[in-house]
Amino acid sequence: MQLIGRYDSPFVRRVGISLHLLGLPFEQLPLSVFSEATEVRKIGPLGRVPVLVLADGEVLIDSVAILDYLDGIVGPARRLIPPAGAARRQIQRAVVTATGAADKAIAISYERRRPPQAQSSDWIDRCRGQIEAALKELETGWPSTARLTQAEITTAVVLAYVRRVEPAMIATGTYPWLERMVADCERHPAFLACPLPAL
Repeated sequence: MQLIGRYDSPFVRRVGISLHLLGLPFEQLPLSVFSEATEVRKIGPLGRVPVLVLADGEVLIDSVAILDYLDGIVGPARRLIPPAGAARRQIQRAVVTATGAADKAIAISYERRRPPQAQSSDWIDRCRGQIEAALKELETGWPSTARLTQAEITTAVVLAYVRRVEPAMIATGTYPWLERMVADCERHPAFLACPLPAL
């Protein structure tokens, strides 16, 4: 398998970490959606990452579809999101909340690429409010399990991304439960195998 995209994207990074955690071999092709957009579009027509190219050439797009495929091939006992029941709903709620925060942080990052006079401070403030609401929700936690689930993986990579683009939003001590959980995750070999690139 080949994973297309750079780990500065929380969506690419969560797929890379999941692949490592599940012990599924892959090669990363760290293309940028900005500087290498033409190359990305040759593989995935939307020009978005992540893209996962399977051994037979089939192309999967979007991290949700990719992670669902990975859960399907490893079987029920190793899935990162349980197949059914309350545990599945709890983990999905955390994942959706975290990816919602990621979407808003990315929106801020894109807004800041515009000329200063064209940027909307109201839009940025609205996105910050939505990120804050998501982080407060995630700070309430969820039942711990004996192993990492997609809730921990996604939340940890999203927090790392928000720290990168909006560091003032995550001052030390603001979200103590999340800080401890993320610190534990970032020491895991699967996370260490997918480091954030330097700015």
